[in-house]
Amino acid sequence: MSKKELIVGGGCFWCMEAVFELLNGVEDVVSGYANGDVPNPDYKMVCSGTSGYAEVVKITYDEDKISVDTLLKVFFELHDPTTLNRQGGDRGTQYRSTILYTDKDTKKRALKAKLKAQDIYCDDIVTVIEPLENFHLAEDYHQDYFRLNGNQGYCMAVVAPKVQKVKDKFSDKM
Repeated sequence: MSKKELIVGGGCFWCMEAVFELLNGVEDVVSGYANGDVPNPDYKMVCSGTSGYAEVVKITYDEDKISVDTLLKVFFELHDPTTLNRQGGDRGTQYRSTILYTDKDTKKRALKAKLKAQDIYCDDIVTVIEPLENFHLAEDYHQDYFRLNGNQGYCMAVVAPKVQKVKDKFSDKM
C-alpha cells in the first residue's frame, strides 16, 4: 500500500469531505484549515474571512487503488472552480478554490488537471495551486459532518445534491 495525501479546498469542507469519503482507495478524509496567518485557528476565526485560512480537506489515499489524477478530476467536478472566493451562498476567501501541494509531482498533476478541467467550463478556472504552508485540523464537530448530520437543513439542501452528483458521475470509483 502506498499512502499519499492531497489537500484541496472548494467551498464548505463538509461537502468535500462527504464526497471524497465515498471513493474506493480513499483511506481517510479530515476537515481543516490551511495557509492562514493566525496561530491556532478556529471555525469562528476562519469564518470571519480575516485569518487568511481556507476551509480544506486532507485526503489520505492508497495510490495503488486511486490516483491523484482521479481525485483531482472529482475535485474539479464537485465544485464550481470558476467563482472567486465563493461557492453558492458561501462567500469569502475561506471558501476559495485551492489545491495545496507538498511535492513537485502533485503540483504538476494539479496544473494538468486544471488545464483539462477548463474544457468543461465556459468561464476561466480561478483555482489557486499553491504550496502547503500550514494545516490545522478543524474542530471535532466538523469531522464526518454529513455522515453524522445528514438530516440537517444545510446537508439536505447543499451537501446531499453534491454527493448524489458525484455518485452518478463516478459510480465506477466507489
